[in-house]
Amino acid sequence: MKEPPDIQKRKRKHLEVCLSEPVEYTRTTTGFERYRLRYRALPELSLEEVDLTTPFLGKTLRAPFLIGAMTGGEAQGARINRALAQAAEALGVGMMLGSQRVMLERPQARASFQVRAFAPTALLVGNLGLAQLNRGYGKAELEEAVALVGADALALHANPLQEALQLGGDTDFRGLVAKLQRLLPQLPFPVLLKEVGHGIGREVAGMLAGLPLAALDVAGAGGTSWARVEELVHHGRIVHPELVELGLPTAEALVECRETLPHLPLIASGGIRTGIDAAKALALGAQAVAVARPLLAPALEGPEAVVAWIQAFLHELRVALYTIGARTPAEALGRIERVK
Repeated sequence: MKEPPDIQKRKRKHLEVCLSEPVEYTRTTTGFERYRLRYRALPELSLEEVDLTTPFLGKTLRAPFLIGAMTGGEAQGARINRALAQAAEALGVGMMLGSQRVMLERPQARASFQVRAFAPTALLVGNLGLAQLNRGYGKAELEEAVALVGADALALHANPLQEALQLGGDTDFRGLVAKLQRLLPQLPFPVLLKEVGHGIGREVAGMLAGLPLAALDVAGAGGTSWARVEELVHHGRIVHPELVELGLPTAEALVECRETLPHLPLIASGGIRTGIDAAKALALGAQAVAVARPLLAPALEGPEAVVAWIQAFLHELRVALYTIGARTPAEALGRIERVK
């Protein structure tokens, strides 16, 4: 077996592939096209009354929007993260960092993740791989990841398919629920669990019932396939066309997790590309949405380009809520129907 590539080089290759190659699912969709919002010709409110303000993870967001986890660990990642952080601060939305394992194992990579100075009041969520709990990570490493970046919360990502297709990937996912059960009560900050774009369904949601998680990011299929990214990084082409299409569509994952864990805050991510997608996600039970890859290219232009992209997205969301008679994101719940 070949030695895994240097983690910083892999991060750089991930970025290159996501910016230049076809990394989205080709057959699997988010499933949102199977739903339509319940349009109201008499919404009984003015557009100006629609208030996107959303309490989430102990902060008050000006909109139910998080910049999704993307990158870090090398020079271009630092530039991207700083632009994203500045945009999050300007708009009052949240930001999730890319996986911080590289900064814990390569101290020289830390600066690319340390964006708190650019977003002093924004909701900032750290990020580590859940499988690292089977590689010696514990309370100390999780606390260090949060402390080093001044994060408000920590996301643990579950990504068995991505790891299975990554050279030298961490593929031991045994006993992780039991480890979470022991570890979570010891941590002094909110912890959420997320996928990376292949979805969390009712089976996993049921396994998580009773755990003191602060939120769950369903991160469904239909947007970027990280299995596809890994094949393009490792082989330069898609070797397993069926494997890279595996996953639960985002809308399906959201509905199943809401039914299984009705009281746990949910983030909808995975192919969320428009304000209409966001409105549908809120109507199906999400408290917030997260968007990642569409913001990569704007981030390379600078924070102004990221702000412009998000503002256009949020305008569409605001109009969508207005046309279904929802004054707030919470009022959107249930104002949707399945297309027959």
